[in-house]
Parts: sequence; structure tokens; C-alpha cells
Amino acid sequence: MNKPIVPVILAGGQGTRLWPMSRAARPKQFLPLTGSTSLFQLTLQRVENTARYTAPLVVTNSEYRFIVAEQAAELCVPLAGIMLEPITRNTAVAIAAAAFQAQAQFGHDVILHVLPSDHNVETSEGYWLALDHAIEAAKTGQLVTFGIQPLSAETGFGYIKSEGRVGEGASAVRCFVEKPNIERAERMLDEGGYFWNSGMFVFGAASFLAECQALAPETLAAAHEGVQKARKDLDFLRLDENTFAQAPNVSVDYAVFEKTQKASVVAVDFGCSDLGSWDAV
Repeated sequence: MNKPIVPVILAGGQGTRLWPMSRAARPKQFLPLTGSTSLFQLTLQRVENTARYTAPLVVTNSEYRFIVAEQAAELCVPLAGIMLEPITRNTAVAIAAAAFQAQAQFGHDVILHVLPSDHNVETSEGYWLALDHAIEAAKTGQLVTFGIQPLSAETGFGYIKSEGRVGEGASAVRCFVEKPNIERAERMLDEGGYFWNSGMFVFGAASFLAECQALAPETLAAAHEGVQKARKDLDFLRLDENTFAQAPNVSVDYAVFEKTQKASVVAVDFGCSDLGSWDAV
């Protein structure tokens, strides 16, 4: 029987692009932008299937700890832990810290599904099929991201070039492209083979941490010591501030995925938006 996957939900962003509704004190992931339920709660609902998932680990800023706990309690969704970042340091160190914590709680070879908490995602049959493909690839040591079939030349997404096809398994990443200007986005759309970078990942904790050791050792060291020196505070785990502050302020894409030889992508066509602007909302 397959072991359940550990969801890692990233909920520390400040959501400043949707001001004035989204503010530092209550960023967009905690707002009900698409209905009566917040984006964070919708993310929790996507990982409720206990046959597929363990209880989720949430990584958030210490200022949002009670919002996270309250919104999870409203849905009666149990959490495996709420990890508190003392300062903002982007996604690389947050995911590495979660990987160490997941190993401590669930075992060395655990597989993680990393999800942003501020995206609006359509959970169609294609979503679950793509996730199954990603899990199978992760079991072989690959670090998997999801590439969304582009509908238009968007400048708000990064792009992934791959020969993958929607409905098929994982394919090697040929290159990553930072958020382009409109002219380049149109050229990529015309050329084909480019996908929007969804910001969701699936990989084994051990595989990911090994790549961190090789490609982003400062990030790995800060994450490891931050977890080792973390202290319990009620239902929260406070990462050590002094060591966490030593981590480079970089994304997981830049620190690991753009450099590793193990990156692969599963092409998908389900609806996904980062709601990064009022136009997108």
C-alpha cells in the first residue's frame, strides 16, 4: 500500500498586489475572493482526502499563526503542524524547513506535495491524474513541477519549456523562463512547448534536500538549523530566528529547480490562477 503524501501549504505571503483588500495584516490567501471560503481554506479542502494525504504541514509568517489555526478549525481540518517563519525569506528555505520537519514526523522517504495557499485551482479529474503522474515520477527521485497549458500570452507567469503533453506522465524540463514581456510571451505561445509555471511541486523530501545540499547549501544549512533549534509555542513550531535569517532570500525555482538535472514537469490543462491582480480576480 502506498504511503500517504504530505501536503506542505505555503501561507506566508503578504499579498500586496491586491491592495487595499489584501493587506499585510490579512493577505489574500486568507480572503474569500472566489466565494464564501478563503483561498487558504480551499487549499485545505483539496488535501482533505485521508486515503491520499496525511494532515497538512502549514508554513506561515508568525503574524498569521492565529488566522491559520482559526480558518483550519472552521473547516474541522486537522493540521500536522504550523511552522512559523520569524522573517520573510521566500520559498526555498520555507520548503527545505518543511522537508526536514516532514521527515521527522513521517519518515525519511516521505513524498511532499507543495502547494501555494493563494491560488485558485480547479480540481478536475485531470488534476488528480496529473498528481498521480507526479507522484510516480517523484518515487524515482525526480523533482516535479506542474506546467499549465497556456491559454494566452500572459506576463504574470513564469514559463517552463518541455516536450510534455497534457494527460501524459512527467517529462524533462528543457528550461525555465522568468516572467516575460508581452512580445516574448507571444513568441513562446506561437512556438509551442511552453507551459505556465504553476508553483506546485511534488518530490521526495530526501531527493529535494540532497539537491539543496548540492545546489543551495546555505539555504539547506539555515533550514536544518532553523528546525533543529525551533521551539514549541502552543500548537505552533517557531523556527529559530537567528539561523533562519542567514538563509538567502530566494525562490525554490531559482535556488534548486532552475539548476538541478532532476527537474521534470507534468503538463496539465486544469484551471489555475495565482489571482495576482484585480483583473485576474
